Amino acid sequence: MPQQVSMGATLQCSFGMTPSTLVVLPENRVLCEGPPAANIMDHVPLVNIMPFGMCSAPANPAVQAATAAALGTPTPAPCVPATMQPWTPGAITVQLGNAPSLDNVSKCLCNWGGAVTVVDPATRKTQLP
Repeated sequence: MPQQVSMGATLQCSFGMTPSTLVVLPENRVLCEGPPAANIMDHVPLVNIMPFGMCSAPANPAVQAATAAALGTPTPAPCVPATMQPWTPGAITVQLGNAPSLDNVSKCLCNWGGAVTVVDPATRKTQLP
């Protein structure tokens, strides 16, 4: 059964070099095992989703520029997440702040082709149907 995701969850991007941490603002006023619980709308770059170190996505313009400067050798560039769409699918049976709650099996797609996944939901006991 999927688990509720909360502030401090560990995230990983398929094109990122290092993990990142989810930041959940306390605007929904729902706590889960201590920290604020997340919903699918917690996808805002540099607010909720922090950089993943270096990015190696071929569609990223910064990676393209770094690769061109290296005369065609694939070269990573600093990650700046471009997660413009909400997490999917979310726990549609549990609403949190008028949006589905975020579970640990949801994904968030980056405009540069990466898929952001939850490695550790930062909860241990709270399961979602």
